Amino acid sequence: MMHFVSYLRVSTDRQGKSGLGLEAQRKAVADHVAGKGQIAAEYVEIESGTKNERPQLARALAEAKRIGAVLLIAKLDRLARNVAFIANLLEAGVEIAAADMPEANRFLLHVMAAVAEHEAKAISDRTRAALAAAKARGAILGWAIPERKDEQRQASCKGAATNAQNADRHAANVMPIIRQIAAGGASLRQIADQLNKRNIKTARGGLWYAATVRNVMARDSEIETLAA
Repeated sequence: MMHFVSYLRVSTDRQGKSGLGLEAQRKAVADHVAGKGQIAAEYVEIESGTKNERPQLARALAEAKRIGAVLLIAKLDRLARNVAFIANLLEAGVEIAAADMPEANRFLLHVMAAVAEHEAKAISDRTRAALAAAKARGAILGWAIPERKDEQRQASCKGAATNAQNADRHAANVMPIIRQIAAGGASLRQIADQLNKRNIKTARGGLWYAATVRNVMARDSEIETLAA
């Protein structure tokens, strides 16, 4: 009997709380597993597909490798629209399968990722071109309208709150990994080195340093204090 570790991803916190998108992914995964084996663990990520930082994916990969299971996703685009990202996953030493394409091999996964990345870039290019054309016609874009200053101020406050929530969520996701590394007596610098080696990014998508690890640990402590 085969064992699978399922990885589900939605792009927004609202989708994660409502279950929108997750149930469809769970059904696709369950249909794929039926008659083949069983799901040993499930990991859910709430993150944009354009970002490579995936703490839950890192955990799913580690668990799949630990028990010799297949990492199973509902759709290839749930991983990322990034060829290099897919390539790194394929080199992680874990078998990866997509429920929407059971016959996919390593080569096909590369091709599909390349196509998805091309589509994402095309959408971005079209958006920039449309904004440039509108600006050339004299259209006022963004927050340049004086009457919208209050909206701008509210949006700025909301953005700051969202950034804080994202940082809290990131700290909660990455702290189990940090604790695992620290359990062996590792220093802050050594923890940072291990996180970088595992290709786990910071909340802003950068590299880890001793100070970064210390800040995340401090944020986690603040969260636990508030929860208490």
